[in-house]
Amino acid sequence: MNRLLTLSCLAALFGLAGAAQAANFTRGAYDGAKTDIKATYKAERDKCGALTGNAREICVEQAKGREAVALAQLEYNYTGSARDETRLLEAQYKARYELAKERCDDLAGDAKALCVREAKTARDKEQADVKLAKRVTVAVEDAESARAKAEYKLAMEKCSQMTGDTKDTCIVATKARYGERW
Repeated sequence: MNRLLTLSCLAALFGLAGAAQAANFTRGAYDGAKTDIKATYKAERDKCGALTGNAREICVEQAKGREAVALAQLEYNYTGSARDETRLLEAQYKARYELAKERCDDLAGDAKALCVREAKTARDKEQADVKLAKRVTVAVEDAESARAKAEYKLAMEKCSQMTGDTKDTCIVATKARYGERW
């Protein structure tokens, strides 16, 4: 259990650090953390067996949600990709939605219908936020690419005004700096 707590803390730390830490997360650590997440899910699910009725269903839904979010967080920490970040956000809102729906089962009639509508509305709002974040990410990536391209062209123009070894060195350095993308 202490190993799981340590890995959870590391996962949270990696989550805060973002993609910059993804390269430092080894495959072995990833596989070990995944095994721990699955073991934790099984232990949490087994604890739910002592409960009855809707309390048991809520407990199971909480365990499922925690597992899904932990696995998505782990994947994002490992890759650092925008796609996996989106999957993490989706796992979070889906887990909250499923748990909220399950809690609504304790209610009846209009109160239950209202509870379900509130859960769906919250899910839809979070889903829209994730879509917006995707669009913003794409726009930022496009803007960064355009800026880097403009800087590369300017640097190459400056190099072209030089002569001899200085020019060659400048061109090589510029291409290395910008990865010869253009």
